[in-house]
Amino acid sequence: MQSRRQALKKTALVAGLLASTGMFPQFAFAYSKDAFEAKSVADVLKALGKGAPAESKDVTITGPDIAENGAVVPLGVSTTLPGVKQLLVLVEKNPAALIALFNVTDSVDPAFSIRAKMGQSSDVYAVAIMNDGKAFFAKKEVKVTLGGCGG
Repeated sequence: MQSRRQALKKTALVAGLLASTGMFPQFAFAYSKDAFEAKSVADVLKALGKGAPAESKDVTITGPDIAENGAVVPLGVSTTLPGVKQLLVLVEKNPAALIALFNVTDSVDPAFSIRAKMGQSSDVYAVAIMNDGKAFFAKKEVKVTLGGCGG
């Protein structure tokens, strides 16, 4: 039986070997600082080079109607649209609107679950950005009784 430290060393070694051979997907390290610092849904999409999204029944956002604790709000995002490039989760009234950005390929099921911090009641958006640049969204209002974000 190996210790936790030995397991971590082996994991780091394998990750280093994969990175050095270029076997990690290149988008694994993709990061848009401007998008994650944007204050509104429109600013996030602008930072990603996208225009206004259209509402779609093929994009789904799930979460509680009332969140008892804004520090851990369970949210789910998914889509049945073919050709999805990215799935975004945004909370309109958070200090930084973009909560999560998932890069998607045809070999990845576009359905993700997260736990987000919400400082106050807000609309929550799921945005699917397609390979052709179009964007589609769904939104849901989540009421927060105990805030989770400062600011």
